[in-house]
Amino acid sequence: MSHSLLLVCDMINDLVHEDGANGKSGYGVEIARRHTIAHAAEAIAGARTAGVPIAYVRVGFSADYRECPPNSQVFQGAKKAGLFTLGSWGTDVHPQLAPQSGDFDVVKHRVSPFYATSLPAILGALQVRHLYVFGVSTSGAVLSAVKDAHDRDLRVTVIEDACCAISEAQHNAVLEQMNRIASITTSASVTYDMQ
Repeated sequence: MSHSLLLVCDMINDLVHEDGANGKSGYGVEIARRHTIAHAAEAIAGARTAGVPIAYVRVGFSADYRECPPNSQVFQGAKKAGLFTLGSWGTDVHPQLAPQSGDFDVVKHRVSPFYATSLPAILGALQVRHLYVFGVSTSGAVLSAVKDAHDRDLRVTVIEDACCAISEAQHNAVLEQMNRIASITTSASVTYDMQ
């Protein structure tokens, strides 16, 4: 047992696919510029080769948005735009990063991958001590995952070139913040802990 897990945060079509809602603007511009999808694919391939389990986190809501928080500006905006509907193409993982049999599917209704999801039970069942994290956005799901994992006494490594924020400045500012509680690496340099 590796006692490690790779957490892939919100790499769903609505957010990261070139034909998705954010494909021509928003995150799409930065994702294309940073080659985020290619770096993410490299990080996933490395985890598979190392035998490290992978959990895909997907933000999503029922068709009637019954789980959507009424006081959240970001999620109410998604509701108005018809984004993040579970069972739709928009909440599927980007096809170049597609899950395989045996991967975990963690559906969330808030920013943090830990809040009211199956992730804590998965971590416990696998006896995870080291969490590897990447995804979109650096300042949202990734930062939340890193903080929550840190406070659960896990070692945390962020694969930064497989992350993206709305701007490079925001991405770098959040990396500087996370550097206090996590290791920062790249998809080409990551070494998965097998202990």
